[in-house]
Amino acid sequence: MNTLPKNTIEFKLWGRFALFTDPLTRIGGEKCSYHLPTYEALKGVCKSIYWKPTIIWVIDAVRVMRRIRTQTKGTKPLEFSGGNTLAIYTFLTGVDENAKDASRKYGLEYQVRAHFEWNEYLDKLKDDRIDGKHFAIAKRMLERGGRQDIFLGTRDCQGYVEPCVFGEGEGAYDGDDEIGYGLMFHGFDYPDETGKDELSARFWYPTLKKGVLTFDRPEDCKQEHRKFVRKMDPKTFGTENVKSVELEAEELGVVE
Repeated sequence: MNTLPKNTIEFKLWGRFALFTDPLTRIGGEKCSYHLPTYEALKGVCKSIYWKPTIIWVIDAVRVMRRIRTQTKGTKPLEFSGGNTLAIYTFLTGVDENAKDASRKYGLEYQVRAHFEWNEYLDKLKDDRIDGKHFAIAKRMLERGGRQDIFLGTRDCQGYVEPCVFGEGEGAYDGDDEIGYGLMFHGFDYPDETGKDELSARFWYPTLKKGVLTFDRPEDCKQEHRKFVRKMDPKTFGTENVKSVELEAEELGVVE
């Protein structure tokens, strides 16, 4: 039996397409997906499963289960000035070469391991730091497929989640020792999670080993691989605008 700490979840993530992009290219024009999910995209998936300002999701690792493929499609994104424009997007997809059912042959599949930690910058929510109740609600929401819609990098790419055991099953890259990638977007440093009144972007050099990408922690990303984006004030959270986890667990009928 796989017994996880009372702050860790493991889940299967899948969908037909994904668009994991560098945020600097998201303002318009052509878009091309990275070959791997970004830390920020997987953190967004975890927040869609369950999130409260009391906690910060930390992504430990992702396992690529299907062979990576890309597919280029014409799209008509909205323009800021109104109307639509024509753009070419290169989406990420995958293929299961052993699938007997043609309808299940194409699509992405990952295994993800993540855990939550307390947001030490929100002193007003100290009384909400009850790991057992947060963990119980997170598991319940994961079993339900998430509290909010799941997206693979962008709203155009619908995703789905369900519990799994990380490492079980056969992955497409299990036999590959190492696959190195260039400089890649890691995630954002938000002021309510860092204590600094600024928004910054992090970058790193990922390496896929035996089909598993183990992420650097945000604070371990090198300073020279960070880019200041703009000044930003932290969001305000407190007991006056955040429902306590005890009350939420009671309403859901969740038992630790």
